[in-house]
Amino acid sequence: MIIDCHGHYTTEPKDLHRFRKEQTEAVKTKAPLPPRAALKMSDDEIRTSIEGAQLKLQRERGTDLTIFSPRASGMGHHIGDFAVSKAWTEICNDLIHRVCTLFPKNFIGVCQLPQTQGEAPTSSIKELERCVKELGFVGCNLNPDPSGGYFNAPPLTDKWWYPFYEKMIELDVPAMIHVSGCCNPAQHTTGSYYLNADTMAVMQLILSDVFKDFPKLKLIIPHGGGAVPYHWGRFRGIALDNKRPELAEIMGNNIFFDTCVYHQPGIDLLTKVVPVDNILFASEMVGAVKGIDPQTGQYFDDTKRYIDNTPNLSAADKQKVFEGNAMKVYPRLKAQIAKQARE
Repeated sequence: MIIDCHGHYTTEPKDLHRFRKEQTEAVKTKAPLPPRAALKMSDDEIRTSIEGAQLKLQRERGTDLTIFSPRASGMGHHIGDFAVSKAWTEICNDLIHRVCTLFPKNFIGVCQLPQTQGEAPTSSIKELERCVKELGFVGCNLNPDPSGGYFNAPPLTDKWWYPFYEKMIELDVPAMIHVSGCCNPAQHTTGSYYLNADTMAVMQLILSDVFKDFPKLKLIIPHGGGAVPYHWGRFRGIALDNKRPELAEIMGNNIFFDTCVYHQPGIDLLTKVVPVDNILFASEMVGAVKGIDPQTGQYFDDTKRYIDNTPNLSAADKQKVFEGNAMKVYPRLKAQIAKQARE
């Protein structure tokens, strides 16, 4: 099985965007929030939105299953208060559940969280429990910067996050560390902000003892680990200068990078310097880069092609990247695949 661990629902029905626009305007003007009952999205609309995009590309590119979550840039944790974030998050997660119900063999859910600026992560525990226990989701997307680009939350290693980590371990689910849309004009959301946050998260983690406190905590750093593989020597050197272990040892069974890297040399570098046990296949399609590379004639985000063609992985290594590592990092995945296959 070829498992894509990083997919977002970016082709949502149009009425979802209408609702969010009205909700956001209501926040700005302090008007009553739009009622959820006014949001209309039929099963046929959802089917059409998936069949012409993610499902079509799964079939064309030869992947089997996508671990699927709401649009990352649309989480919008900097918009409104906790009540707004909670209402929006529940709508988005319920929509992912509908996709997984309509296409049970192709998609398995991961949840957005109702994070809010200044609100402790404990406020997201109830929604995580609902999604895992009631909707069959196998993980969550955890935003290290609910401010939308101003990085004013405590670092991921701060005890502020610890109650949420405890709940993750209790539920046996990992988190992908993923920011949302950026409201800081100095940063481009998908071009710099995402990668900056990925790199920041790794830097925080490698100088901390968080994995001593939580040996079972599993965190996926998307987009190929940000700048870390390219600057592997810099990060190794900083860790060693600070009397920390080698990076590979720090990553261990706790930190994992995905393969959302959109050119062959980038995947070749990733697979050369990062331990194969810490790499999960992912494409993020349909996501940040949707076009065709004029140099190759292939889609930039067809990352399976890069894994297939890299000289750095044996057949056994590729099995780990495509399937085995995902089964390890998402402990609930195997049972959920079997459950949905019966539906």
